[in-house]
Amino acid sequence: MLSGRRLDLLNPSPFDIEIEDIARGLARVARWNGQTTGYNAFSVAEHSVIVEELLTELYPDSMPEQRLTALLHDAAEYVIGDMISPFKNALGLDYKSFEVRLEEAIHLRFGLPAKIPAALKKRIKRCDIYCAWFEATQIAGFDKDEANTLFKRPPKGLSLTLSPLPVREAEQAFLKRFEELSNKITR
Repeated sequence: MLSGRRLDLLNPSPFDIEIEDIARGLARVARWNGQTTGYNAFSVAEHSVIVEELLTELYPDSMPEQRLTALLHDAAEYVIGDMISPFKNALGLDYKSFEVRLEEAIHLRFGLPAKIPAALKKRIKRCDIYCAWFEATQIAGFDKDEANTLFKRPPKGLSLTLSPLPVREAEQAFLKRFEELSNKITR
């Protein structure tokens, strides 16, 4: 990693994970394999910030730890990249177990439970799917009817306008939100 850490991919240690490596990697990983409109790719870092914002808006009772979990929901992609769910499923259980081990190490590194509670996981997934719907209809070329068949349409009144950021700005937005949430967590 750029921090100088060496991450054992088969047995990731929380001690080898740095937030700066995650932010840099996620800012350089393009959602939709880069097949989006505009000059800048829509990064996983920017997506992650928006998913956390949606969780906060839809579930205002969310604790800072839960919001940080939402921010980090795709953090493993700093190492493995962003792959669509059907492809992940095609790769099988070995891939999924690898991804789970990495996610657990990331959570432990930042003082979160290794395993996400089912109710929180469901909330984050809902926000993730809503964000994907906005991405599909605003920057990935889907019309709303097509997006409605593939993703869950966000509830009325929930809106956002996507503007893919340059890599450095996406990285900084992710780091800023991480710091804000980390400062709210009592340890």
